[in-house]
Amino acid sequence: MNITVIGTGYVGLVTGACFSELGVTVTCIDKDAAKIESLRQGKIPIFEPGLEEVVLKNIREKRLSFTTNMDEALDRSLVIFIAVGTPSDEAGNADLRFVREVAAGIGKRLREYKVIVTKSTVPMGTGAMIREIIEKNRPGDALFSVASNPEFLREGSAVEDFMHPNRIVIGTEDSQAAAILRDLYRPLYLIETPFVITDVVTAEMIKYASNAFLATKISFINEIARLCDRLGADVHDVARGMGLDNRIGRKFLHPGPGFGGSCFPKDTAAVVAVARSHGEDFKVVRAVMEVNDEQPEIMIRKILEVTGEPKGKVAAVLGISFKPNTDDIRESPALRIIEGLRSRGMQVRAYDPIAMDNARAVLSGITFCRDEYDAVTGADVLVIVTEWNQFRALDLERLRSLMKRPAIVDLRNVYEPAEMARRGFVYRCVGRRTLDPV
Repeated sequence: MNITVIGTGYVGLVTGACFSELGVTVTCIDKDAAKIESLRQGKIPIFEPGLEEVVLKNIREKRLSFTTNMDEALDRSLVIFIAVGTPSDEAGNADLRFVREVAAGIGKRLREYKVIVTKSTVPMGTGAMIREIIEKNRPGDALFSVASNPEFLREGSAVEDFMHPNRIVIGTEDSQAAAILRDLYRPLYLIETPFVITDVVTAEMIKYASNAFLATKISFINEIARLCDRLGADVHDVARGMGLDNRIGRKFLHPGPGFGGSCFPKDTAAVVAVARSHGEDFKVVRAVMEVNDEQPEIMIRKILEVTGEPKGKVAAVLGISFKPNTDDIRESPALRIIEGLRSRGMQVRAYDPIAMDNARAVLSGITFCRDEYDAVTGADVLVIVTEWNQFRALDLERLRSLMKRPAIVDLRNVYEPAEMARRGFVYRCVGRRTLDPV
């Protein structure tokens, strides 16, 4: 089977590369000629573990190609995935101008039956809009089907998630389209991946409902952690005690500085906006967003409790990406924490293993360091914001020798409070009891 993926951003590139790894012939389209040329040379514009190897292998084996020529790609493909960006507008709605543009382009080129599939995260009703646009623009009466196939890829684990998904959701009212998409995903039947076959609008809703619920778990445990700080309870034990209940589950019950990235902030805002437009007030999701918006400021207060008067003090910030194993800094809580410290007169020395180039493009007035130990040199406090693995086993004696004062604010609860006190560190974390140095 030949397929086309329109859009070579995070979702489009991972989708195209992984389908080619499953033996499908894939053409990826983007209107950015420079980006396409770079991809043809095997240069990957994002950091995603394992993706470069998959792209290079399948370019070499001629299953994966990149082009700006939509006519050529659509002519030889049965299935066309739309994987363009859907950023938030000022009101929180998903901006669908790129989806509309692509749908119109497909319609103008439609000569024979195609299955048009939205892979982008789009609000409920987008499938119907795409159908209307294609019907309006097609020159003849060529048949087509519209489907929704939402992605559930975690940044940093996207290749693994595609190859070993929790489920495949296919939304379409057309049995022929459903059969074609099931055949496309046939290799995953071998690992008994569950399939959810439903209608288009329900598939669109599944995506938003899933992300909103996961974001809810994060904001919920962050509020629990705030109360644990007040009461002296241990949020790790609370989360474990909750998570062992199969009705709740362990995942996403990790307190920290709040969620960021390209999905949760955008998708929670979008589902609230869609609900509002249909006369519903999503109070729970609005509260989730409010809690998350407050979280970086609460983390800053923790830092200031350790440093005292911030003016002239030096903070070493480890981690700028919104999560480990990605260079994505979109909506990263680290950005707000850094800006908040700077606005209070603190000097910031920062390091991230992967996201430094992206950070330099949006942050000014801070010192970017060559590694974690360079960052802590002369610092009054070390702040761990992103739990990269290399920050989990820092040389504590080396830290003590380099820092002006042995003080750590661990916003990811990487270390054990009792051990840090024993090692002579002033240590603060999120929702856990801390001890003074001995």
